[in-house]
Amino acid sequence: MGQLEHKVAIVTGGGSGIGKAIAEAFLREGCAVTIAGRNAKRLRAAAEELRAGGGEVWDVPTDVVQEEQVQELFRQVMARHGRLNILVNSSGAFDGGPLEELTLETWNKVIGANLTGPFLCTREAFRIMKPAGGGRIINIGSISAQRTRMNNAPYTSSKFGIWGLTQSAALEGRPYGIAVSCLHPGNTAVEWRLDEGIEMNREPMVAPEEMARVALLMATLPPEANMLEAIVLPVKQLYIGRG
Repeated sequence: MGQLEHKVAIVTGGGSGIGKAIAEAFLREGCAVTIAGRNAKRLRAAAEELRAGGGEVWDVPTDVVQEEQVQELFRQVMARHGRLNILVNSSGAFDGGPLEELTLETWNKVIGANLTGPFLCTREAFRIMKPAGGGRIINIGSISAQRTRMNNAPYTSSKFGIWGLTQSAALEGRPYGIAVSCLHPGNTAVEWRLDEGIEMNREPMVAPEEMARVALLMATLPPEANMLEAIVLPVKQLYIGRG
């Protein structure tokens, strides 16, 4: 029997990168997983690939910034399974530039995907998990929540925010058996780096599967235990005093 047998999870951003790797790790442990994301074509392809490896996986195209779409995602999961045990908030966006050149559109895009979306999903999860007597929420943060980079204000602000949301939700969820955690990845070899033309060999990277291993550990702790925060990064990445 897998460590997550009979559990039900939602993984946003599950069509690629860290979210997809987490979904795959959960499936291997017997979890029924619904992946969500904006790109319906990529999401469907990811679901087909994951399904070929075995396990129960569904895809629900969702823009996590849109309240009604988030509510529909959770409605579909409850209609199918009648329960929700784990939420992974992995959807996100990356953009930046010098502060004086940033547009409001860029700011809102990043804050929306990285902070407003997790808030909306967490709110729906709480509405399910409170009366059910508990559950787990894992937020994907970033080392940018603790060490910022130049020209990175929207992303950094959003990740500082997700760490704050994690602590607030952990406090509010504590009396109801809801454990809320934050996984802070360092440089990870994910698709957006390729999409943006960023050289993969310019900085040390780790694979998304390494983040998934830690997320799985968070998800499989006993109900009385919570790993509130974890930082996973390449050994050689600049972090302490980075520029």
